[in-house]
Amino acid sequence: MKEFTYTITDPFGIHARPAGMLAKLCKGFESAVMIRKEDKEVDVKRLVALIGLAAKQGEAVTVTIDGPDEDVVLSALEAFFKENF
Repeated sequence: MKEFTYTITDPFGIHARPAGMLAKLCKGFESAVMIRKEDKEVDVKRLVALIGLAAKQGEAVTVTIDGPDEDVVLSALEAFFKENF
């Protein structure tokens, strides 16, 4: 299992367009990808749940990756978060 923490820098937080791109990206991986904000954790592949997390600018989220391709997923998601959130 791999994980990383990221502080949201986008003024709109995790919003619909990049959240949709993230969910689509994660559906292409075998690993399970979860995102947690405080005490709420959701499956990144579920767009509605991801948007429902309501992560705003300045809030930290922790992304957990568990599966056979977790090293590849970790690299891809760290880059995605830096570019989009």
